[in-house]
Amino acid sequence: MNIAAIIQARFGSTRLPGKIIRLISGKPILWHVWNRLTHSKMINDVIIATTTNSEDDQIENFCVENNIHFNRGSAEDVLSRYYETAKKFNVDIIIRITSDCPVIDPEILDDMINFFKAENCKYKLDYLSNTLERTFPRGLDVEIFSFEALQKTFSEAKEIYEREHVTPYIYMHPECFTLKNFYNDKDYSFHRWTVDTNDDLELIKEIYISLYNGNNIFLVKDILKLFDIRPELIKINQTVKQKNLGE
Repeated sequence: MNIAAIIQARFGSTRLPGKIIRLISGKPILWHVWNRLTHSKMINDVIIATTTNSEDDQIENFCVENNIHFNRGSAEDVLSRYYETAKKFNVDIIIRITSDCPVIDPEILDDMINFFKAENCKYKLDYLSNTLERTFPRGLDVEIFSFEALQKTFSEAKEIYEREHVTPYIYMHPECFTLKNFYNDKDYSFHRWTVDTNDDLELIKEIYISLYNGNNIFLVKDILKLFDIRPELIKINQTVKQKNLGE
């Protein structure tokens, strides 16, 4: 069974253009996302799905330079880009990751994959995420789904927002798919560790300055300990509002 993380990545961003190549501790955000995922013990591959836009030639170059599997597809129809990428690399279980999550936790990812596989032994589970009901910080978002669910979604999803955001058709049609949420033992959903604005970027840089030495992979527990010592960090991006689906 081929289990792969697919990172959707493009240079364009309405709120923070070029954010995925912004440097944190000397490396692009996209590199940190990819690198942290490679520390998963459960996945077979990490693939970057970018667009055919000319500005994303630099993402292809980045992948070639770092020997990373990639595929290029539609900028607007991200669902088709995911489907074509999963099909090209024969992925059976897809882990959807966005490129603006440079503190994604490989241990949480592995826990979720193990949970997905265990539930699949009991019944057919189509989709698992930690975002249907948030208990993890934003920026640790993981969605896991079968290729069969992706294929059905690719064939049936018609609305623009369903194609732009890949999975809404799945979680908005529980009558068609078996869904499950993955919960943390404590609610940390008030934390925001994604990068969508300059304030977000400033917070992530502070986290890396404090916890990253160029080789190590720090985890959620390390960030929470840092916030216990420096609670003022939480205020850096406290006023940032998350965009709604379709915006």
